[in-house]
Amino acid sequence: MNSNQVKKAIEELRKNSKKRNFDQSIDFIANLADVNIKKAEDNVDAFVTLHNSSGSKTRICALVGKDLKDKAKVFDKVITDDQFENYKSKNEIKKLSKSYSIFLAQASIMGKVATTFGKVLGPKGKMPNPKAGHVITPDMDMEKIKNKIQSTIRLKTKNEPIVKASIGKESMTDEQLIDNFNTTYNALVHALPKEENNINTVYIKTTMGKPIKV
Repeated sequence: MNSNQVKKAIEELRKNSKKRNFDQSIDFIANLADVNIKKAEDNVDAFVTLHNSSGSKTRICALVGKDLKDKAKVFDKVITDDQFENYKSKNEIKKLSKSYSIFLAQASIMGKVATTFGKVLGPKGKMPNPKAGHVITPDMDMEKIKNKIQSTIRLKTKNEPIVKASIGKESMTDEQLIDNFNTTYNALVHALPKEENNINTVYIKTTMGKPIKV
């Protein structure tokens, strides 16, 4: 993808975007081609760390042992393994899953996490993911993990061959948005079986604006 194309699309987006009383998100939308999302190999599920934070607050819940409780307090919520018994009800876990976007788990208690939370978090795609750095150990820098998560977006196909993600805010500079767009686009290309041949069209839009083709 040519950076000049992206720049022109961002300029058009700003020109046509009405001023709102909040900082609108800039969304990335890709329509895929020649993919069958019923096939596992055609599904996209990739975590992408942006050079510039998207500006969206990601709420994080840490599922840890007592030895990691204090260090994990940098996250929005901490649940220790001796509190897992309070989440025997699926409804309680469903409420929890609606309140937090990312779940971290201490490596040494992954079995307990899977037993207690797996049946609800698994189908929602929220089980702690080692590939995304969501499985932690006491020797890790929790603040660094938190900051990385705040700059990470997830590209995922759901029930249709479309990938959507928020890649920034209106208040960011064109250069920051171009960088985030290119990082997102390149990650998507590498996540597809036929790379760019699987991408039909790409758009950007503001929260309340019309999509602009890139």
